[in-house]
Amino acid sequence: MSTVPTQVTAELFNYLIARTTPEDAFLKELREAAIAAALPAIWISPEQAVFMHILLQISGAKRVLEIGTLGGYSAVAMAQALGPDGHIDTLELEPRHVAFAREWIERGGFTTNIHVHQGAALDTLASLAAGPTYDAVFIDADKGNYAAYLHQTLDMVRPGGLIMVDNAFAFGRILEDQTTTDDVWAIRAFNDLMAREQRVMSLIVPIADGLWVGVKQG
Repeated sequence: MSTVPTQVTAELFNYLIARTTPEDAFLKELREAAIAAALPAIWISPEQAVFMHILLQISGAKRVLEIGTLGGYSAVAMAQALGPDGHIDTLELEPRHVAFAREWIERGGFTTNIHVHQGAALDTLASLAAGPTYDAVFIDADKGNYAAYLHQTLDMVRPGGLIMVDNAFAFGRILEDQTTTDDVWAIRAFNDLMAREQRVMSLIVPIADGLWVGVKQG
């Protein structure tokens, strides 16, 4: 066995994307509407949505906590994996994003499955039920609070539950020698924290902008 991994070149990644299950039609419509509405183009990629769908489905997850709703793309993608009896609590600060997400969640018929909470995520997390009530958490919000989000949500996910955190590659800038971008520094610090976190067995999956995938240990 080679100890040197195959480098994920642009050509190899395009090969991967071309052979991934195609983007769901409703998700594609939602994404195009988000572009037309000039929402920040920072939602998860279609291939990442497929990967997260697979993880949630094989784990048997039914209750998910999401930090960072944006336009609702990832929430809908996860709700499709959970099935009709699944539930997602998704947290979003910006009122315009909340309104857009709620509209498209209703259009997709997910109003009973997805609850969008408006407000600062740390405040909302404190107001949600304590204890390990969630099967999975997905963090994709302001990078400076990633460590705080992880600390708070680890107590809310059951042992054996999924921990997923987006942008581990800091928008492709994680290995830059010099950067003055606060988000890059925050993600670097978070990545080091995540690697030391003994309550989670985890790794970074090199898909999209890098996705932390972990399992909470008992």
